[in-house]
Amino acid sequence: MYKSIAEIVQAAQERQLSLAELMIEQECELSKKTVAEVRTKMQTQLRAMHAAAVRGTHGKGVASRTGLTGQQAAKLVKYHQEGHSLSGDTVLTALENAVATNEVNAAMGVICAAPTAGSAGTLPGVLFALKKRLALSEEDEVNFLFCASGFGLIVANNATIAGATGGCQAEVGSASAMAAAAAVEASGGTPQQSAEAFAFALSNLLGLVCDPVAGLVEIPCVNRNVVGAVNALAAADLALAGLTSQIPADEVILAMKDVGQRMPRELRETGLGGLAATPTGTEIAFKIFGQEA
Repeated sequence: MYKSIAEIVQAAQERQLSLAELMIEQECELSKKTVAEVRTKMQTQLRAMHAAAVRGTHGKGVASRTGLTGQQAAKLVKYHQEGHSLSGDTVLTALENAVATNEVNAAMGVICAAPTAGSAGTLPGVLFALKKRLALSEEDEVNFLFCASGFGLIVANNATIAGATGGCQAEVGSASAMAAAAAVEASGGTPQQSAEAFAFALSNLLGLVCDPVAGLVEIPCVNRNVVGAVNALAAADLALAGLTSQIPADEVILAMKDVGQRMPRELRETGLGGLAATPTGTEIAFKIFGQEA
């Protein structure tokens, strides 16, 4: 099993394989399944992502049981269609799908945790924006997910993807970096450029706290996936333009781990600090859970 991003990049360069192909090969070795079986399983994950995005953007969208979040993706779609936005088509498409996915999660719908439920909108946000921008086939989309999963595997094994141990930098930050790396490969970039994009994206979100209001994965979680998606697209463009990160991707991962370990528990998914501890945040928690919240 690959233990670092540098190792994955080196293997891809030496064997002249894509990052997605390397991950498929590794998964076949570990699971003892065929390439067709492995790709079919990932296709199932992809279709779950598609279904969530469609559900969240269709009609009036969905709303959570608490009423804290919902129907914002549908508003974004309408705004996008009006043609007066400040952001371009690709960015808005990413926004719509990122928000839609997390709204479906908050509404207790089916999503694909990528890498977590709280960060589930970032990867599909980027993927479906690129599907539209680059006319990706379903095969291309599956390859995107395999590429992203390779980077996510390294983060999970060498640091953390859990907000409870590393803050939101470990969730949305990791998702954003995974999406950036995969976006580069989907756009024809090199394995090294994918690593550069990953490093840019994760570096940009170091220190991002996890402070869910009322302890629920709604505020500010839904909109933080928007940040993750936009950051991923920007990081991918930086790498594709030839820019390089002064700090290697593997060192950025270790820096993220160190930052997470230094965070106080109030800023690691406990709902005791940050936005959750504001007057409005505590009032929301009281309204939902009562005095014992």
